[in-house]
Amino acid sequence: MLEHYVKKILNAKVYAAAIESPLDIATTLSRRLGNQILIKREDLQPVFSFKIRGAYNIMAQLSDAQRAAGVICASAGNHAQGVAQAAKLMGVKATIVMPLTTPDIKVSSVRARGGKVILHGDSFEQALLFANNLQQEKGYTFLHPYDHPDVIAGQGTIAREILHQYGPGEIDAIFIPVGGGGLAAGITAYIKYLRPEIRVVAVEYEESACLASAIKAGKRTTLKEVGLFADGIAVAQIGKETFKVLKDHVDEVITVSADEICAAIKDIFDDTRSVAEPAGATSVAGMKKYVAREGCSGKTLVTICSGANMNFDRLRYVAERSEVGEHREAIFAVTIPEKPGSFKRFISHIGKRSVTEFNYRYNNERDAQIFVGLKITSDAERIELLARLIEDGYTVLDLTQNEVAKGHVRHMVGGHAPLATDERLYRFEFPERPGALLKFLTALGGHWNISLFHYRNHGAAYGRVLAGVQVPKADLKAFRLKLDELGYRYWDESDNPVYAAFLG
Repeated sequence: MLEHYVKKILNAKVYAAAIESPLDIATTLSRRLGNQILIKREDLQPVFSFKIRGAYNIMAQLSDAQRAAGVICASAGNHAQGVAQAAKLMGVKATIVMPLTTPDIKVSSVRARGGKVILHGDSFEQALLFANNLQQEKGYTFLHPYDHPDVIAGQGTIAREILHQYGPGEIDAIFIPVGGGGLAAGITAYIKYLRPEIRVVAVEYEESACLASAIKAGKRTTLKEVGLFADGIAVAQIGKETFKVLKDHVDEVITVSADEICAAIKDIFDDTRSVAEPAGATSVAGMKKYVAREGCSGKTLVTICSGANMNFDRLRYVAERSEVGEHREAIFAVTIPEKPGSFKRFISHIGKRSVTEFNYRYNNERDAQIFVGLKITSDAERIELLARLIEDGYTVLDLTQNEVAKGHVRHMVGGHAPLATDERLYRFEFPERPGALLKFLTALGGHWNISLFHYRNHGAAYGRVLAGVQVPKADLKAFRLKLDELGYRYWDESDNPVYAAFLG
């Protein structure tokens, strides 16, 4: 199988549309991690993503009749841009089905390249089903975004470039982002055939880790839910063709969090002044996790910056979460006496650290609960600071990894609500499209009173909602059934300690 793919990669037709992207040294990151970190700059492609390679190669292999019929694909964005650009260069009509949750920048880019865009469904899987039905109805030629040998071969040309660009130098490991697996399969096949000693590490966003799930099960599985933060790799099931390569030849799979991806976006920016999209920074996040786990130094590690199709309005969220992901901020809930001078005394105990956040609301005459963010340099410093505050007599709750605290409470002026009896706290993810909020209120508002509501959009395909709802114990079963019927992702946060401290 590997030899078959190597031959296809060597004969792939990509350079009429793609460039040989640079393999840059990440100087700052290399110095900080004690290893030589190289970044393959696929964000510099004409469509700001590696996807142009596979899209052009598969179209180049089509017959004249297949091209004349017009092409169709389903994509969350980057494959769509690749197909639109390839179709434009070849003079072929292209129809692109994209999920309703696709970032605007990707939709606009496809249209700018002449592609006909149809927005359908909340997920890639729903868009794919619609595209397949349309293909059968209209007779279009279907171009799969990752699960086709010609797409895999097109993406695999990246591996050929890496080995050529680094010459005889020793590469210790390559880190590859994974969605459906086309990029990972192409690179893995080429590397493991020619340089099997190089470690190949697949990296997935923890909320769309379909390859890790498949490897664990020994067969392809379908995730029940897929997180959309890294929309470029938000796939529920690894590809059939890609899994044939990856199941036996990838050395390991590492999963990373949204905070770790945000920190990696900042790392890439610091070294390249380029803003990677979340999927594009995933491999850097995985590489950092690998280095921390292995404690390695003096190694040469290659990462793939797979794309830079980032909505501008996401930058605020990325900057905010990168501090936590890089262990540069600690978030604490601290109980201090409700009397003059208490805040000054607390500040004196934390030393000459910068306060990044301070939220307080009067509640009673005895104690005050404060929500405080503090600048730190490492996770070890957070642990040390927490121990020191406790030793100084403060009651402290560490909220640094608490999603409700990070996503909502730090942006609210909270307080207890004595009249909100039977209140329960829920966290939701709303799809970012017209009518999402109305659907929520229609489902719940007529039955149960909403006593708290906080909404945040961070420029992604979904918004974050924190809601307090008054639900008597006798209604809990009916309420949960209604939430399931609503279909939005949700978490019951009623037992979250931040609720009792600031909102309950």
